[in-house]
Amino acid sequence: MSVWPAWEVREDGGATAWFQVRLAFPDGAGVEVLAVLADGNVSLEDVRARPAISLDDLAELADWIEGPLCEACGIATETVEGAGEVARRARPPWPRGIQGRRLVAEEYRAAQQEGADPVLAVMCATGHSRRKSLRMIAQARDAGFLTPRHARRT
Repeated sequence: MSVWPAWEVREDGGATAWFQVRLAFPDGAGVEVLAVLADGNVSLEDVRARPAISLDDLAELADWIEGPLCEACGIATETVEGAGEVARRARPPWPRGIQGRRLVAEEYRAAQQEGADPVLAVMCATGHSRRKSLRMIAQARDAGFLTPRHARRT
């Protein structure tokens, strides 16, 4: 595996840096990742695999590249207290079930009242993608925490 800096943008006293990560396997398969470091957090911006990898392998990709990527970015990995494993998430886990749906609805309504994009607010609060956030909003609607999206005409 190789990791190297791609480019860096400095603005307003801060910096955002992008890193290329390349995994090459003996059978000729490969994975290329574009990671971004901003405000001390690393996130994956683009992943390309040849041949395509399964969702299970995509979920394990973080384990494969975490150590070398954090080392290249200058970020120390921390051990979770009592767990004995490396912390993988920069955000706390979002609650599941009814409590999670209620919190999604609260974020959504608060953004609406402020005139902001409610889907983006849910994305920022949960740390999930737009697709996953839309799914969570739909679940909050189905649970009755949000009004129906479209009123039915009779």
